[in-house]
Amino acid sequence: MSPMTHISKGANTPVPVAPLRVAVCRLQVPGAPVVDASALLLDARGTVRGDADLVFYNQPAHPSGAVRHAGTAEGGGQLAEWLEIDLPRIEPEVQRVLVAGSCDGGTFGAVPGLYVQAMTGDGGVVAHYAVTDAASETAFVLGEFYRRDGGWKFRAVGQGYASGLAGLATDFGIAVEQPGPPAAPAPTPPPAPVAPAAPPALGPEFHPFAQQGHGNGVVSVDAPLPPGATVLVEAWQRGDGYFGVTTLNRRNKDDDYLFNSTLDDFRGRMLVKVPQGRPLRLRVEADGEWGVRVLPLSAARPLGPGALQGYGPEVLAYLGTAADLDVDFAGDEDGGGYIGLKSYDATRLRDLDDYDLLVNDTDRLRQTVPLTDGPLLLALEADGPWQLSARPLPVVDQAVAQASGVYTGRGQATVTLVNPAPGRPALLDYAITGEDSFLGYEAKLLDEYDDEEQFLSAQHNGERGRTLVFRDGAAQLRLKLAGAGDWSLRLLPVEQAPPLTGPAEGTGSAVFRYDGPPALLGLARTGSDDDPLSTRTVQAHGRTVISADTSGRRRPVTGPLWVSPAGHAYVLVSAGDHTAWRIEPVPVTSAPAVGKGERVDGQGYGVVRHTGTETEMMLTHEGRGLIDLLVVWELDERLEPVRRISTAAGLQLLPGGYLQIRTSGRWGIEHRG
Repeated sequence: MSPMTHISKGANTPVPVAPLRVAVCRLQVPGAPVVDASALLLDARGTVRGDADLVFYNQPAHPSGAVRHAGTAEGGGQLAEWLEIDLPRIEPEVQRVLVAGSCDGGTFGAVPGLYVQAMTGDGGVVAHYAVTDAASETAFVLGEFYRRDGGWKFRAVGQGYASGLAGLATDFGIAVEQPGPPAAPAPTPPPAPVAPAAPPALGPEFHPFAQQGHGNGVVSVDAPLPPGATVLVEAWQRGDGYFGVTTLNRRNKDDDYLFNSTLDDFRGRMLVKVPQGRPLRLRVEADGEWGVRVLPLSAARPLGPGALQGYGPEVLAYLGTAADLDVDFAGDEDGGGYIGLKSYDATRLRDLDDYDLLVNDTDRLRQTVPLTDGPLLLALEADGPWQLSARPLPVVDQAVAQASGVYTGRGQATVTLVNPAPGRPALLDYAITGEDSFLGYEAKLLDEYDDEEQFLSAQHNGERGRTLVFRDGAAQLRLKLAGAGDWSLRLLPVEQAPPLTGPAEGTGSAVFRYDGPPALLGLARTGSDDDPLSTRTVQAHGRTVISADTSGRRRPVTGPLWVSPAGHAYVLVSAGDHTAWRIEPVPVTSAPAVGKGERVDGQGYGVVRHTGTETEMMLTHEGRGLIDLLVVWELDERLEPVRRISTAAGLQLLPGGYLQIRTSGRWGIEHRG
């Protein structure tokens, strides 16, 4: 850090006219008072022009987009409240920007290692002021940015208010409720400054480029833009008439349209990729006076919780967690017009063709679309006024969820379920509504490498039901929910699974415990729907295999109910919410037998007992559709599928014992002697 940037109280230093990140820092010490940072935009009289000129955690962005509260970060034993101040975008009426703080639950004299630090986008420190004389103050003006000779300077102010925010409000024209200050403890000596953790940068910083003109023109950006970087291009035209902006390629010909509008007093922003090895060039077609600016991504208008309004094309920055985004488009002057919304992952902006298309429609529109975790850049094209409202999804309180066994939320999420009885399975009682999509939700298991395995889906398991989790007794598992609306996951003791001792009927997905010898499991549809319906058996070590699948038919089918050496298993019924079914364990002796010179025919899933030794037998098959194969499995003495024998009809070598047939079509097994 240069000695020129390390200033004492009352001193000042020039700062670059660029977007700056300002950190209000203190040591991370247990029990120390909390410091909330804020910024006040003051006019020539030294007062705010209105409530909007106060930027703090509860009002995190100035309407101009020039000042933002960027949240809290920690690192290196420090806590930092971050402000982003884009000096080139500060409105001409604003002469000073104060950086202030208020102390919650104590005084500034008890705040260890308090300092304020301003940095450029690449992390270079341009001003640093350590507060060493704080005492009983509960509000503090740490420093100020002020205009001087066409540029900007930073002054270390160090003015405290023992009367808290109310005293500060008196000086600068804002009304803030006064908190009651507690007694002041002894001040803590300041530590050596360290670099605190910064909020995520959206891209490289650079000095903005601006050019104005009238009528048709060409803009050649001779500013040193980072090659290959993504930047903002802002353009406007005063009055009516046509206005268009196009990028130019290496041959100086039109490349991509950025703006194409006949709106009055047009203004808009778009994302543009800076060319490699040549300047960014734009062609302007205009009927009036116009202006073009090239800005870093940090100048993108922030989208926080709550409503944000605008008109025409815009680029927004979303730094929050996964959310539902309410989109309201009023249409153009005729009630029609186009609206499109693209979402870019700000951490990988290598290709502007790599985006998620959230909205692509015409006419008036009201709909809700999902946002993933930020940082995101949202490119909005609109032919009229719009409003966006981000509603962050509930974040699962892991400690509360683990204690209660109930996990709730809304929308896409990855949930870590903790086994209440490690080493044993548990029941999962789920209620998962689908968002506005045809297929509904999907829930997938994630392993340590984030590889996905299908677990539940609206199509096969319904929106409500039960299944078995921690099938191998694991201590926890991760479940990824996609396409979900509101959801609730409740863990229950596995002892609550009802015993399967005879015929059982039900609707939707269910879990049973079976204690007994190996058996056959009959499955039949008792309703009139044709939704998926299947059964699976699960052992204590977690292995799960399919027992029977109706393939959408009413015809009853049969599968093996294989058991552990101790003589038990879990039976899973997978069905839609309104699919009614009947299951029944029956003795293995009921399986049709095929011996020398005999033939057995069937349709759908079934089990056959071969009474002889291994021999060649003829398999016949009439499939339902092109992808319906005949699959034959060898079963051991516990009816566990142990070897896949065949996936085709014809002459096959089949062992003695029990065989499982898996198909939805007709089949036959003939012993020809």
